[in-house]
Amino acid sequence: MAARKQKTYPIEVQARAGLPLGMAPATFLRDYWQKRPLLIRGAFPDFETPLMPEDLAGLACEEGALARMVIHDRATDGWTLRTGPFQEEDFPGMPDHDWTLLVQDVDKWDPDVRALVPNFSFLPRWRMDDVMISFAATGGSVGAHVDQYDVFLLQGHGERRWQIDASESTKGKRPPLDFRPDVELKLLKKFKATHEWVLGPGDMLYLPPNVPHNGVAENPCLTFSFGMRAPSSAELISDYLDDLVAGADESIRYQDADLKLPEDAHEIDDAAMRRVVTALNALRMNDPDRLGSWFGRFITTYRSAGDILPSQAPRSPEEVAAELADGGLLERHPWARTAWRRATRGASLYCSGHDFALSVKDAQLLASTERLDAAAYNKLSAKGRNAVLELMAGGFYQLLDVATLAAEAAWADEEELDEDALLIAEEVDFEDEDEDDSPDVEIEVFEYTQAGEGEPASAHIDTVQVSEEGVEVVVICEDEDEDAPAA
Repeated sequence: MAARKQKTYPIEVQARAGLPLGMAPATFLRDYWQKRPLLIRGAFPDFETPLMPEDLAGLACEEGALARMVIHDRATDGWTLRTGPFQEEDFPGMPDHDWTLLVQDVDKWDPDVRALVPNFSFLPRWRMDDVMISFAATGGSVGAHVDQYDVFLLQGHGERRWQIDASESTKGKRPPLDFRPDVELKLLKKFKATHEWVLGPGDMLYLPPNVPHNGVAENPCLTFSFGMRAPSSAELISDYLDDLVAGADESIRYQDADLKLPEDAHEIDDAAMRRVVTALNALRMNDPDRLGSWFGRFITTYRSAGDILPSQAPRSPEEVAAELADGGLLERHPWARTAWRRATRGASLYCSGHDFALSVKDAQLLASTERLDAAAYNKLSAKGRNAVLELMAGGFYQLLDVATLAAEAAWADEEELDEDALLIAEEVDFEDEDEDDSPDVEIEVFEYTQAGEGEPASAHIDTVQVSEEGVEVVVICEDEDEDAPAA
């Protein structure tokens, strides 16, 4: 009988229209997920980074942001780790090579980065931990290492050279995973690459846990790291036992009503150990819903980005309904984590460690929706709306009125306006090489903000005039409440 030919799996694929993984999601999960690495060329075609290096540096200066800086000294192969928050003056003095800035949980701070997460909807949403973004100067790296969780590495800007050791999945040989004792970082003592690629914007590398890898910036670049939550068994059992102990019945104790005369009074015999097991079994959650509720609370608080506190005064149900009817929205806090599960009856909704017994429809809607308008809110049952009100009181939702939403829209228009002005400035040639007497032109940019009533709902550039005296940009701000435009 002929030997069955072993199936081979490509380690590099090209994404195609409708197949951003280069294959059907079910095929990826069957053949690659937690089994073998995969490079996907063009996973995000024509990708444009939603934030630039200077934006990441600004975020690294914020209180509460989880930021680190890794600096490599090639001469000594020494590695230095610094932790944030950083100061703005820290960055201008940095060299143009061999350092990396890493910021965790960027999706919690930036809605445009958070908008990338639904691209991974082929995975359970509660498995996604965060989006970490790293900026690396030319030659920047964090050294050869392994991660204990699945990660998708999307190249966002510039180019990075990735080396990986895929010997375990290709040859069945587990590589050495010992760490260097001479550095603060968990870097591998030995690293021998089996594969090497240069990734450009839109390319993505998937790595299962414990695959050795090393990334080095070919030029200044940004890399988006979509990491999964993977609590260790020790973390799971520790939290589970805490939950068991908290709800344990003190009347349940070690019992030995069947005690016989011992052969040796000092021996812990087999009968005694069976009674110990019986006592421990009495602590087990006989109701499967209780086990599920513990895990739902645990996984929605595991490695939380920060504490969520109320930011608004309590609102009555009538006030909330009226504000939504007027065009307002209920927005979930970006640090809030949600999930839901089916229970014996109905479902349970979990939000950052809180749980609510709801209908399946209510739980599905609240777990998946970041912003609730009047239509969505009215779809909820009375229990669902009460859950939202309770979460509002804890700061997990905030009510955005029409004026606040108008201010957000105006701010977005102003950001777009600033980008348009920069593009115009780049297109204008102020120094014509054919005319030696062309004037030196200075551009002075004025930034304004408005708040409260009367704020413009939209704005656009009307005319741009260039003269010897400067550049004049006329901006038209239109107010929805007035017919006449205000310049």
